[in-house]
Formats: sequence, C-alpha cells, structure tokens
Amino acid sequence: MSKHIFIGIAWPYANGRLHLGRVVGALLPADIFARYHRLKGNHVLAVTGSDAHGTPITIAADAAGITPKAYFEAVHQEFLTSQLDLGISYDLFTHTDTENHHRVAQDLFCKLYQKGFITPKTQTLFYSESEQRFLPDRYVEGTCPHCGFEKARGDQCDDCGQILDPTELINPISTRDSTTPTVRESEQLFFDLGAFEDELLAYLDEHEHHWRPNPLNFTRGLIAQGLKQRPFTRDLDWGISVPVPGWEHKKLYIWAENIVGYLSAAIEWANNNGKPDAWRDWWTNPNAKSYYFLGKDNIPFHTIFWPSELIGIQNLYPQSADERLNLPYDVPANAYLTLEGQKFSTSRNHAVWLGDVLESYGPDVVRFYLSAILPENQDANFSWDDFVRRNNNELVATWGNLVNRVLKFADKHWGHVPLPGGKRPFDEALEQEIKQGFETVGELIEAVKLRAALNETFRLARQVNAYLDIAPWYQVIKTDRDGAATTVYIALWAIDCLKTLLSPFLPFSSQSVYEFLGYNEQLFGKTTIETFHEEHQQHDAFVYDAEGAVGKWEPSKLPVGQILKRPFPLFKKLDESVVAVEKAKLGIESALR
Repeated sequence: MSKHIFIGIAWPYANGRLHLGRVVGALLPADIFARYHRLKGNHVLAVTGSDAHGTPITIAADAAGITPKAYFEAVHQEFLTSQLDLGISYDLFTHTDTENHHRVAQDLFCKLYQKGFITPKTQTLFYSESEQRFLPDRYVEGTCPHCGFEKARGDQCDDCGQILDPTELINPISTRDSTTPTVRESEQLFFDLGAFEDELLAYLDEHEHHWRPNPLNFTRGLIAQGLKQRPFTRDLDWGISVPVPGWEHKKLYIWAENIVGYLSAAIEWANNNGKPDAWRDWWTNPNAKSYYFLGKDNIPFHTIFWPSELIGIQNLYPQSADERLNLPYDVPANAYLTLEGQKFSTSRNHAVWLGDVLESYGPDVVRFYLSAILPENQDANFSWDDFVRRNNNELVATWGNLVNRVLKFADKHWGHVPLPGGKRPFDEALEQEIKQGFETVGELIEAVKLRAALNETFRLARQVNAYLDIAPWYQVIKTDRDGAATTVYIALWAIDCLKTLLSPFLPFSSQSVYEFLGYNEQLFGKTTIETFHEEHQQHDAFVYDAEGAVGKWEPSKLPVGQILKRPFPLFKKLDESVVAVEKAKLGIESALR
C-alpha cells in the first residue's frame, strides 16, 4: 500500500551562493530519499525554500549596499538554477517572504499567543552606542562560555552547538564595527519551551529506536538542562511583523518563523495545484510519516522548537476537534562536511561552490562523491585527492566501464537484447543476488542510511563485473554464440536493475542507461522554475511534476528483442592534475606531482 511521506529540508539562508557543505548537509540527502520513495510508488511531498529573513541576509545586504529584499531575491534565483542543475526534485522550492508564509507564520503565532504560551518579558540585549540601535544576535560575536570557541555567534556556538543568549558571550564585539556593545533592556514576547518538556520526552521515547544517536542524545541533553523561555520576537526592520496591537514594530524571530515554512510551503503547494486541502494528507493523516533533513547545527530547532510549536497549536486550521498536526517522525541530522581538513569558510573562500563544481564535473559526478562521503553519524572530509580517486576507481571503473563494454558488445553482435539460452548456476546466483538488492538497498534508504545504500549498490556492480570474468561471452562469441547470448542477457538485465538502484543517487546517467537499453520513457518527472502570483506580489519557485514518470523500484523486465542504443561513456577519467588545480584555488599545495 502506498504511503504518504513528507520531506522537510532545512531552509538555506539566502545570504550567498550554495557551497557543498550546505548541499551535503540536507539538500542532496533529501532528494535521494524523495526519489526513492517516488520509485516505490509512495505519495511524496518534499518542500523547502530560501530563508529570506535571517540576520545573515541583512548582514550580507549591508555589505552589498542594497536592501535585504533585493539581496535575497538575487540569491534565491541562484539557488533555483544551481539546484536544478544538480537535479534536485523537490515538489516545491519557495521562500519565506511570500504572502502565504507571512500569513501562516502569523496565524501560528496568534494561536500560541492566545493559548498563553507566548507572554511579554523584559530581555537584556546588546546595544550599539555607535549605531544607536539594538544588535541582532548574529551581529555579535564572542567567546563561547561552554567550550571557549572564540568566534561563537550571539545565538549559537558553531563549535559545540549550544544555544546561546547573546549576553552570555565572553568579550563580545559588534561584527559591524568591532566596537564593544553595551547592555540595555528591551521588552519582547517569549515562548515558554519549558511547558513542553514532558511531552517532548514522551515524543522522543516513542521514536528513539529509529533516530540517529546524535540528534536523539543531543536533544535529551538539552531537555535535561531544563528548557528556558525563548524570545519569539526581536528588534529588526526586516522580517514578519508581530500581529498583535502594540507590537507591530517588532518582527517574529527567525528561528520561530522559518520552521513554520514546512507547513506554509505544504499549504502553498496545495494551493498552487488547485487543491487547497491536499496538504492535510501529509500533515493530519496519522499514517503519514514526516522526515526532516538538516545539519547538526539545526538539531534543536527541529527536535525541540518545531515540535513544541506543533504541540502548542495542536492544529492550525482544524477540520475537527481531534485533528492534530503530525510531529516529525524522523530527524536524520547530518554532521559537518570539512574541506581538506578545515571548516568551510565563505569569508576566506575556503569552499567548493555548487555552480562551479557542476560546470567542471557534471551533476552525477558531484552527487556520487557527496553521497559516498555523507557525514551521517560523524564529520566527513571533502578531499580533491579522494574525489579523483573515487571517480576513477569506482564511478568510471566499476560502473561506467561495465555499462559501456556490455552495451557496446551487445550492440555490435546483436543490436538488440539477445535471446538467452539455458541458465547456468552462476547466472541464477547473480540474478538472485541482484533481486535481493532491491530489498537490501531499499531498507537502507528507508532507514536513511544513504551512504551504506550506495556502497551496497556498488558492491553489486562489482559482482556483475566478477560474473563477466567467469561467464563465457567475449572470448566465445564465435564458438558458443548461445552461451555468449545468455551471459550478455544476464549482464544487460543486471545493468537495468542497477540503474534503478542507482537512480536516486545518479538520476541523469541512470536515465541515459535506461535509453541505451532501448526504453523511451522518463524514469522521473521534470522540475521547472515557475512564477506564482499572490495578491500583492509574485515570486519564483521550482516545482516537480511527476507526470510521465515510469520508474519503479523493482527488478528489470528487460524484453528480448528490444532494440539497443549505442552507448557513449557515462563518465570520464580525471587526470591527477585536477587535484593540484583545485587545491590551488583554495591556496593549498597538492601532494600529487
């Protein structure tokens, strides 16, 4: 029976180009997961978009000398095109400055406010005497009081992950002019997270068996420390206005409103498709499962803050008294990706930019390497030496060469899928192992063990290569054509299966293999950029359309006699000089000569 699978992806700040650290943390894993479930025939709704209101945007806009709106809109366009080029297939990639998102975020705020979970409180904040204004948390840096990291932000330490109050920082400075801020009081509206501790612990107990250790243990640790009230509003000009008389000059805090984007984007998707209530199939259906993909710095926002908001409102637009909004079923947070052993740093240009790497190497090469090193349970390192090695030894040698040599041989000697003779024990053994792969690889993907799923698929590809080393085909084509036909048929069938197993990871080359084998349909649907019109504005988004997609997560039914298409090389071997070139861009001397 088909399932309803909701996939929420952490909203990337629209404060600069996408680098691979962002891609590997949430964007690519979510796409792999979504593509798999579509192949399984499940009802998938995958949504996210550009985070338009965070202080990273205002900081970048200040530096560029333009308004935050103008800045984020330009970055949003880059997000759309670069992700399309990578093959991202979310059902909707929108942004948080739509009228729809403003309305849904304000509605959620009002419900929490009316139920008494949001109340006024005086807060001590940093104030810039030179600029005569309160400083948003990300405009202040200092030493983390928990781990001693000297570049901790005012809201969170990137080193230890602790959520911070800006005034906790040791030796704080303004990032705008390096002055030392003073402390003043400001009245804000606070969300009572502590009111939800018991329900959150019960929620964690219910899901502990399928959560990764890091988000589970980190969340339990934060709750054990005691959850404090957290400001729901802030002093800032850019953002969503507080919909309460007397508070209109305040804005909703970014942490409080961007996570509402998962719900608002689902509602937007339903409205765009002319089915305003369709979002309920994923949000109020008790049998639906929701998965949230994010980096480890985002864990508390998705395991504490968002569930607390959902528990607090119960349902935002109820159709019945007992209807509830679904809490996250799983939060498969990834660890960090480093680059040549160091943290990604946009300020130092120590990064690999998505647009650049796609232009140089193509989407499936990038998707393959990032999938192979996914930091699922611990930090992983992007290395150009390893990039070249894996491309040449695995992607090209194990998979690309397998496809090329079998398809070229079959095209030369038959031109179609040959009729096999009687199956031999080693033919049946390979068939059984490949068929089992659909269950094994599928179970790994459903458990969000994507790196292991890719490794298992390449293990099967190596088994096909080993099969060709013992089965008669190339050497006996003139003396045992029937035996060669059996071997080639089994190999073509296995390649057809493997392209399906690989298609969530490598959608472009898998489509090419599908066409080499004589099929004419599309495995997946199409993603396009569209302009959507609201009452007072319009905005661009990309949407996935599944119409015409025929891919299924099942063993091949390759028909005998189907006309083959002469293949071309799927991937190219990279020269080791690539390493030196790419490291030079980072200011690193290559070990290869």
